[in-house]
Amino acid sequence: MPFDFFGDKKKAVISMAHIGALPGSPLYDADRGMDGLIEDVIADIEKLQAGGVDAIMFGNENDRPYVFKGSPESVAAMTAVVTAVKPILKVPFGVNYLWDPQSSIAIGSVTGASFVREIFTGVFASDMGIWEPNCAEASRLRTNLKRDDMKMLFNINAEFAHSLDQRPIELRAKSAVFSSLADAILVSGPITGQPAEQSDLRKVCEAVEDVPVFANTGVNIDNISDVFSVAQGCVIGTHFKVDGDTWNAVDADRVKRFMDKVGTLR
Repeated sequence: MPFDFFGDKKKAVISMAHIGALPGSPLYDADRGMDGLIEDVIADIEKLQAGGVDAIMFGNENDRPYVFKGSPESVAAMTAVVTAVKPILKVPFGVNYLWDPQSSIAIGSVTGASFVREIFTGVFASDMGIWEPNCAEASRLRTNLKRDDMKMLFNINAEFAHSLDQRPIELRAKSAVFSSLADAILVSGPITGQPAEQSDLRKVCEAVEDVPVFANTGVNIDNISDVFSVAQGCVIGTHFKVDGDTWNAVDADRVKRFMDKVGTLR
């Protein structure tokens, strides 16, 4: 079941536009400043759109170590970056502020995003400590900001973390749709750039029939056929980078080769 904003595309590709470390985080490059962040994102967007991706998602992937609550300076900076690059966007876009659902909703709402991705449900033991998102607060914030049209993409098995919920992944996915009103379910691998288990992806797709299911990490040109044999779409970041390194710039040739192959699978 594709999202309506992807038109008639039955297998959707959401590409990541990784924003450099934001003000307030340890890796922020104060010498290049905000202009440097915007310049780098524009360069990546131009390559992604030229390659034919269906949508772009902005993420603060380099704000390591990650936090559960966004700081005022970083939330303001991410909002400013997305706002600055919007005029060149030709495809729908989404946002993901790691790992704060409320900040993701807030940034997405005011910038006009079509969707947000986050860990909205569950309890996890993570690199950052015990992880307890509040889906109800995020959903109500979306409603209060008059953005019920903005889709909420639920990442149900967080990277850098282990779920303390012992229910099978397919049951957690079904529950997220039933009790938390998920607009889509995303299935991840254990860390950024590593694929989800194909068996997990299949189980979730079989359990959730009313919303799209996306592979969220580790998708590449070698496994996309398997991914699209069960899932409705994918989120892809690392594979599109120079040398397949998450922290590098986008490689235009990698994007084109991947999207050419996707064209043969649609």
